[in-house]
Amino acid sequence: MYIVVVGAGKVGYHLTKSLMNEGQEVLVIEKDGTKVDRIMTQLGATAIQGDGSEVATMQMAGIERADVVAAVTGHDEDNLIVSQVAKRRFNVPRTVARINNPRNEHIFAQLGIDATVSATQIILSIIEQEIPEHPFVHLLTLQEGGVGFIQLQVSAESPAAGETMGNLTLPEDTAIPLLIRGGKPIVVHADTTLQVHDKLIAVATTQQESALRSYIG
Repeated sequence: MYIVVVGAGKVGYHLTKSLMNEGQEVLVIEKDGTKVDRIMTQLGATAIQGDGSEVATMQMAGIERADVVAAVTGHDEDNLIVSQVAKRRFNVPRTVARINNPRNEHIFAQLGIDATVSATQIILSIIEQEIPEHPFVHLLTLQEGGVGFIQLQVSAESPAAGETMGNLTLPEDTAIPLLIRGGKPIVVHADTTLQVHDKLIAVATTQQESALRSYIG
């Protein structure tokens, strides 16, 4: 597999090192000549100095034959442009982008980036899962369709408490296929009665997450 990594900061460095340890062919694009030298000297990886968002640099990297492009710079704007050009101009099958500001996640989803990684969002989700009464935790987003997996907790005040799933009118483009009760997973059916403290694993489009939260909340 041929992977192009754009950005040779700490994330790009360790990503490149891990990919090479797995036997992948990796090329790194980086503006800073010092970082390029570090990648080549310490990792023995192929690296070129240049702007990874420019078509000429991408062509130099042979990006048209890449299986994956990972844009992991410290700037969301650059990561978005790199991913868009790789996808639209060079037809790269898979694009992965680092998001530094979680508020930009919906933009990446709307523009068709295959996958995004937000360290802030990951850490926040882990913390929220440790708060017993936290009613809404975003678990995962599938960027291909702008679909997310969400954990919701049924509180005593929730209108869903004591109701069967068949009696609930969920918002459009949402579904609740699974719940966790007493630490055990339960597949949800129409006659499943929701109980206080049930943790619901829901699926919803990005646009409908807030509607689902309000409905269950």
